[in-house]
Amino acid sequence: MSKQKKTSVLLITLVASLGGFLFGFDMAVISGVLPLVQKQFALSASQEGWFVSSALVGCIIGVALSGELSDRFGRKKPLILTAVLFVASAMGCALIPNLSGVIAFRVLGGIGIGIASNVVPLYISEIAPANIRGRLVTYYQFALTLGILVAYLSNAALLNGVSTQHTATTLSSIFNQEVWRGMLGMGVLPSVLFLFGLLLIPESPRWLIQKGRTAEGALIISSITGQTLPEIQQEQLKTENNSAKSSYKELFAPAMRKALLIGILLPLFSQFSGINAIIYYGPRILGNAGISLSNSLISQIIFGLANMIFTLFAIWKVDSWGRRPLYLYGTAGAAISLILTGICFYFNATSSIWLLVCVLAFLACFACSIGPLKFVVASEIFPGAIRGRALAISIMVMWVADTIVGQITPVLLNQIGSAGTFWFFAFFCVVAFIVVYKLLPETKGKSLEQIESDWKEDTDKPVFFH
Repeated sequence: MSKQKKTSVLLITLVASLGGFLFGFDMAVISGVLPLVQKQFALSASQEGWFVSSALVGCIIGVALSGELSDRFGRKKPLILTAVLFVASAMGCALIPNLSGVIAFRVLGGIGIGIASNVVPLYISEIAPANIRGRLVTYYQFALTLGILVAYLSNAALLNGVSTQHTATTLSSIFNQEVWRGMLGMGVLPSVLFLFGLLLIPESPRWLIQKGRTAEGALIISSITGQTLPEIQQEQLKTENNSAKSSYKELFAPAMRKALLIGILLPLFSQFSGINAIIYYGPRILGNAGISLSNSLISQIIFGLANMIFTLFAIWKVDSWGRRPLYLYGTAGAAISLILTGICFYFNATSSIWLLVCVLAFLACFACSIGPLKFVVASEIFPGAIRGRALAISIMVMWVADTIVGQITPVLLNQIGSAGTFWFFAFFCVVAFIVVYKLLPETKGKSLEQIESDWKEDTDKPVFFH
């Protein structure tokens, strides 16, 4: 593939990955918003949990809609819809005066995130040339962590009075009197960029082929890979056409039951590892330790930077170390670091450097294994004909678990304290280690066809453990 073609597909991937950036931004921005909203409206623990998880309810709705939308209308149109929802959500949260209205717009934005969380990686995988597909799909995860970091940076900047004092009345209210509105409203900028970028990229060629628009799809593939139309393999086109005829029933076939179980449990454990408790409630947890809100947001920036850097480590090592070793190291390290974090809170050793070290160790373990690899594994262990549907189920489980974690974390903090909360999540990391050890296949170096064949050859015992 020529350098020009590589640049073209890279730009398409970067535009699509903005959906992941907005996903991460919206998920993390709430950490700076929550303490301010809680103080202004005197929220109870349950109200606090609903404020956080309202967007996650929207995410579940969005994921539920994403399969039908992407199959019926293609990949590009649902992504344009998500960009519109992102813009509307950010503007509504910044301008609607009452809290119930803000929550309604948070749900609206959540629907956009839910759709994007399924369609963006699906679109990238379908638009990318086979030889660089894995690398391009990982940009989505990297964009997500970058969005988290940018949210922390913008929160800290607004909290420290970066906004000008000579703004109009409405903007003055948003950025000075109710800073949390400015934090949420900052999402307008990348959302608009996402919207205009989507207008310039093509439809998924695989979807076009599935819908019988073979010449149109082949032309897009040719423009990206540099192949001439006669060079595009007809067997690939036939495979794409046949894949549209598959159904969910194949997921429950005996050969696929273990794969389905893995696809459900890995995203479940990912959320119950405690990562979003730190993302959503980091300032509050650190505030309970006697750290000021401003300093806690700076700590959040450090957390976000660590999350992004160690995601790069996963991209670097996943194909050389393998999926299974990274998961085992990651879950073991996460459990140990969470236990140590809880010990810091239990013995009131929160003013020392050790608390920060323990949390950073957890983030490192999560970002290089538990976080990104759930998508890598889910995209590999299912047959191509049902991969999109199976991935949607995994993402749905992720959002349901995320909603539960967002709802119960403030209750846990109130009932069993910060130490008990971290130990609660450590327990799930231990369970995840056991499950990964017993069930997770090693897919490193195997073609997708070989993985599918291995599942079908042996339905009674774990494969890949030879």
